[in-house]
Amino acid sequence: MSKFSTYMTDWLYGEDGYYSTYKNIGKDGDFYTAVSTSKFFGGTIAKHIISLVDEGFLKKGGTICEIGAHHGYFLADVIEFIYTLRPKLLESLKFVIIERFDDLQEFQRDYFAESFGDVVKLTHYKSLSELKCDNAFFIANEIFDAFPCELYYKGKTAQVDGHKIEFDVDDKWVKEKADKYHKDRGEIAVGYEEFAKEMASTCRVFEFMTFDYGEMKARPDFSLRIYSKHKVFPFFEEGLKREELFAKSDITYDVTFEHVKDAYEEAGVEFIEIKAQMVALVDMGILDLLEMLKENVQEKIYDQELQKVKTLIMPNMLGERFKMLRFRKN
Repeated sequence: MSKFSTYMTDWLYGEDGYYSTYKNIGKDGDFYTAVSTSKFFGGTIAKHIISLVDEGFLKKGGTICEIGAHHGYFLADVIEFIYTLRPKLLESLKFVIIERFDDLQEFQRDYFAESFGDVVKLTHYKSLSELKCDNAFFIANEIFDAFPCELYYKGKTAQVDGHKIEFDVDDKWVKEKADKYHKDRGEIAVGYEEFAKEMASTCRVFEFMTFDYGEMKARPDFSLRIYSKHKVFPFFEEGLKREELFAKSDITYDVTFEHVKDAYEEAGVEFIEIKAQMVALVDMGILDLLEMLKENVQEKIYDQELQKVKTLIMPNMLGERFKMLRFRKN
């Protein structure tokens, strides 16, 4: 038998794990993300990066680093909009992706070469610990929900035996976290503390922005679920054949953002804010970008992009369920 965090790590990141090879995201994949929905998601981040340069927090020679880029589309969209809005910045900014899997690195390199030729140099590292920089902007989309977790139920931690879950382990660390976040059942994420420390030691001055789904306070029940071909299967659904879905589908859970916040503050990084995705994107200027588009393209193209952006910001779509967190080390 093994702890659930080991089981989930094998499911997602093992030799034949779900994320170990390239996967389609969007209509032809298992789920949608903000990145697969609209280029204006990355465009809004580009606008924010330019504002950081203008306020002097991010130097013109700073590093823009995406963590867990998968396709590389997000960072590419950011670069495309920086070129549109402030092209001179591309001459000095450095662009980095943290990606552990070699075949995904190769896909990202090919996509950047196809998109930008020799204009943009992309550097890869397998972990944050390999990156050393003075000044950076870190961005991530849906990474904290992909950290392994332990399952906890009324004082006991889960073990897995042949895809069967048994709550029969006494784990002091898991219980302490469960008590701290007032959970008598649910997921306890593993690795947030180490990740925050690693980022804090990587760079002297940085801002980190991340988007994910969840709430500040822990939800009072299990949220663990499996995504396969745009269908959602609760992990504890009766009759669910986990062995058939193992490593062939995505497995995820709602993030307790208070846990993320505490991990970064313990690492000496300042928590700045949490906002609903719709509020964050509007505050950073997504509607301004749409107005610029409206002035320069045919109405049909504008309407198509407007509908995509609505998916990002409407409360009944991605706008309310997803949250933006922002941190700074200064």
